Amino acid sequence: MSPAEPVHQVWSSRLAFIFAAVGSAVGLGNLWRFPYIVGENGGGAFVVIYIACMLLLGIPLITAELLIGRRGQQSAINTMRTLASEENVSPLWAGLGWLMVIIPLLGLTYYSVVAGWGLAYVVEAVQGTFTGISGDDSNQLFNSLTADPLRLAIWHGIFMAVTVFIVARGVNAGLEKAASLMTPALFVILIILVVYGMFAADFSAGFHFLFNMDFSKITGKTVLMALGQAFFSLSIAVGVMMTYGAYLPKDVSLPKAAATVALADTAVALLAGLAIFPVVFASGLAPDSGPGLIFVTMPVALGQMPASILIATLFFVLLCFAAITTGIGMLEPAVSWLEEHKGMKRPHMAVMTGILCWALGLSSVLSFNIWSDVFPLGFIESFAEKTIFDLLDMTLANFLIPLGGLLIAIFAGWAMSRSSTIDELGLGDGRLYRLWHFLIRYLAPLAVLMVFLSNI
Repeated sequence: MSPAEPVHQVWSSRLAFIFAAVGSAVGLGNLWRFPYIVGENGGGAFVVIYIACMLLLGIPLITAELLIGRRGQQSAINTMRTLASEENVSPLWAGLGWLMVIIPLLGLTYYSVVAGWGLAYVVEAVQGTFTGISGDDSNQLFNSLTADPLRLAIWHGIFMAVTVFIVARGVNAGLEKAASLMTPALFVILIILVVYGMFAADFSAGFHFLFNMDFSKITGKTVLMALGQAFFSLSIAVGVMMTYGAYLPKDVSLPKAAATVALADTAVALLAGLAIFPVVFASGLAPDSGPGLIFVTMPVALGQMPASILIATLFFVLLCFAAITTGIGMLEPAVSWLEEHKGMKRPHMAVMTGILCWALGLSSVLSFNIWSDVFPLGFIESFAEKTIFDLLDMTLANFLIPLGGLLIAIFAGWAMSRSSTIDELGLGDGRLYRLWHFLIRYLAPLAVLMVFLSNI
């Protein structure tokens, strides 16, 4: 079967796609969750297991998602409709396309609220608010932000406006240009912060925390954690890679592109650890505060360091760049689908979708203040203290995303013909192809099921 004719712009180069895909994969979680998980679960031993999971699960799944996207060369919904017809399988597979639009759109409604915190903290950093700040004052600063629904709604709106502006400009002038500026800048800022930590912070303590090989901490639960982190860190099954894959020229090697994205994403996460933890340890603070590490602990740590205003500003600009490149990837799948409908222009669709996300996101804004004691599923014991924000995050991370990953593996491994996948991968019917086909058919579905069951 021949692939569909492209109806969208394509990436101008393989590098442009890499910048966009890496930028989408590198999100707020990379900057706090991955480094901390590494440090608390065996350091270098965990990294080895994570890399194995990335090779056996992450890269094959990214490749599969890109393969599906490029084969259809349309939005996720229309791609799945087209491929289901071409492969002569059930039209119900179009549901996977809908899932690849709904997941990022729902995720963006609350992700943009947290990203708005980052924008607010850039302003605080520039003003020197963090210089000499105490732990109590930092906690009060963060609480005062989240307790103010108007401020949160405004910052949430500013982030959505920036995201909409970029997406409205199209693939080349918008997504590609933004990612080509922000993704390299993200790496540059990270390297500056790492070098700063080598001279002004406790770099040896941070390095030891991340890379000390402690295999005594490796358990079955640790392996599942590494598996889950590999799955979620790489933006698998959130519609971004399928949509971005539709814009890929035929001469780009999908396996090489997938491997580059996975390795770059891991490099960012490890560099983030080398940037954050030396500063945290130099200030005598605990590294185990989760999201609070960024918005409560880091301001205190950065405020005690030399050149605190500059370093704090760089850190939160880094955070915002990571959030924006992820945000545009989350908005694009819906806009891509709407753009394919006759008479609907991209700028109008981007604005309309952005307003919808902002409006839905107000429920997450209110979850931190006025509705903080509203628990929609409080009558169920497991959800007794889950706010709207918590429920959205849990539904996507624990149920919808693993479901999407499972369906991608099944469709690429079982529903698509060997000739179609061989044609898109460009590997021929050799050992590498047979290895990928085995992993995507058998290991990936099993691994995703394990991730899903571990989250229940």
